Formats: sequence, structure tokens, C-alpha cells
Amino acid sequence: MVHLTVLAVPGCPNVALLEERLACVLGSRRDVTVSRHVIADEREAARGGMHGSPTILVDGADPFAGLGQAASVSCRLYRDSDGRAGGAPSVGQLRQAIGEPASARAAASSPDWLDASAHPEITGGILGQGRAIEVGEQTFGQLLQ
Repeated sequence: MVHLTVLAVPGCPNVALLEERLACVLGSRRDVTVSRHVIADEREAARGGMHGSPTILVDGADPFAGLGQAASVSCRLYRDSDGRAGGAPSVGQLRQAIGEPASARAAASSPDWLDASAHPEITGGILGQGRAIEVGEQTFGQLLQ
């Protein structure tokens, strides 16, 4: 079970964007709970782990905070993979921070999720032709090297 906490100052204009993106990421996942807290002052921000508004905590930790980043009740900007600033993490960043559902992790860790020997036309054909399959920021070919 994963617990998310959304921390925001009263009237934060970016909470709606964060909530919209969370809805995209979470869908019908039952392994995630979400709580929301309004933070009114620096003391509450420090106690709650808020590093600007809005902050999202994943199991009590801020996956987007820089090392040693001070608590703050200021507006917070998040950088996407292209370096653009926005008022909330991207859908992709949220997916990465929250992780996959437990059922998907179990399926992926199963030793028979991919039997390369049973599919040589796929693995051999792609690797033999020098082509690569993209996997996140790396390629399948790079992962095998």
C-alpha cells in the first residue's frame, strides 16, 4: 500500500493541476491512498515536510525535493524532463515517484514474464538488425550491453 499526502497553502493555484495529474496516474488503483492538508505557516511546513506549494509526499517522503531543501510555504515549480517549469510534476514523473501497482510489480518480477529462448525471432531479429527498443531513457540494446 502506498500513501500520498498533498500539502498546499490556502488558495494554491497549482493544486488543481496536481490533482488532475494524480487522477491520470492513479486511475482505479486500490493500492494508493491520498490525504490532503492545508499548510498555513512555516512551522507547519517544516513539520509536514512541505518544500513549497503544492508538495506531494510518497509514504512520507518528498521525491522531488533537493537534498537539504528547506521547508517553505512559497509557490513551488517542478522541472519536467525537458527542463520546462510547471506548477506540478508531470504525469510521467508522478508515475515514476509513486511506482507501479503491486500486481504489476509481481508480474514483472516473475521469472517467466519473458522467455527469450521461446521468441528468438523477436529478440534475435531486433538485436541482429542493430535496432533497439526504447525502455524509458535507455534502449533495450543498451541494457544488454
